[in-house]
Amino acid sequence: MVGQGESPLSPLAQDALDALSTALPDEGEFTYEQAYTVVAEREDLGRPGAEDIIERLNNRGHLYEVEGKLRLTDYESTR
Repeated sequence: MVGQGESPLSPLAQDALDALSTALPDEGEFTYEQAYTVVAEREDLGRPGAEDIIERLNNRGHLYEVEGKLRLTDYESTR
C-alpha cells in the first residue's frame, strides 16, 4: 500500500522488488553484487540500470543496508 503523499513504484521498480523477493537467499540478505545480478538478469538491464533501481529502492525504504549487505524492508507491506 502506498502512504499518503508517496508515489507508487514504477512498474520496473516493482518488478525488480518482486524479483529480489523471490530470489532472497536463505540468510535473508543480498550482497550488492547479488542484488545487481538478480535485477539485471530478471529485468534484462545492464549493470548501470540495475544499480539505479537498487539505489532507488534503497532510497525509498524498500531495501536497507546492514554491514554492507541489503535486506528487504517488510516486503509484503509494499504490495
